[in-house]
Amino acid sequence: MIHIVGHTAVDHISRVSALPAKNGSSTILHRKVLFGGGAANIATGIARLGGEVTLVSAVGSDFPGSAYETWLKENGVNTKFYTVSGKNTPTAFMFTDPLGDQITFFEWGASEIFKVSDPPAFPFVHMATADPEFNVKVAENAGFSSFDPGQDLHRYSAEQLYSIISKISLLFANQHEVESMCRMMDLSLDDLTTIVPMAVFTSGADGSTLYQEGKSIHIPAIPVRLADPTGAGDAYRAGFLTAYTKGLPPVVCCRIGTVTASYAVEVEGCQTNLADWNDMKVRYEQFFGSTDV
Repeated sequence: MIHIVGHTAVDHISRVSALPAKNGSSTILHRKVLFGGGAANIATGIARLGGEVTLVSAVGSDFPGSAYETWLKENGVNTKFYTVSGKNTPTAFMFTDPLGDQITFFEWGASEIFKVSDPPAFPFVHMATADPEFNVKVAENAGFSSFDPGQDLHRYSAEQLYSIISKISLLFANQHEVESMCRMMDLSLDDLTTIVPMAVFTSGADGSTLYQEGKSIHIPAIPVRLADPTGAGDAYRAGFLTAYTKGLPPVVCCRIGTVTASYAVEVEGCQTNLADWNDMKVRYEQFFGSTDV
């Protein structure tokens, strides 16, 4: 069982003509309201790939009986929810320009409950976006643990980050988060990848890099028509973690993550176009020329 800790959120996704400068404005070209939240995206991706997963998250009193709750059940996602009366389910407002650059505003809502909650000891857990102190506690008591600071990175102190990173088995981050973490903790890239047993850093169209045992391996991205980059990282993590629990080598897990991310970005919405295991195998073999999955 893979436990995924973090946000379940409603995503307001907007395409804009440009990301405005401070005190500026821009035109919204298109807007949709979709299911999201980093943890829920990953959990749904794992379930679609056939993995056994439990989503540990916080929702508002608006969530029970909602279409989102039904969606998670239909996709086979087990849930352990902290339901907070009088609070909204977390909500994200994402704005993407024609180049694929993006800014996000996030309403924590019910997720504030994390800071006063004590997690159980998870045998296998991924910490997505959630309260820093809650994730510190998760990392202290977990068996295998992976961590992705995501858009909540600005909420962490250097001490909290170091506490988590020094205990985890695997670190996920994109290139911007890597730069921010190194700056916050006054570490070099080499320092960071030495502290963690394994790290996977993604760089959009430039692919991803696996760091392990002092070595690095680059995995190219799969060229597809980009409709929405929002859920790429979450789909990558879902693919990697599902493959890892099957006992596949980390570099193969990275390739599988690359494939699952390529499906997610082809359609707008983080959970709209998630691959199942057979979908993944077809594209994996087309691009990587291998049947090792």
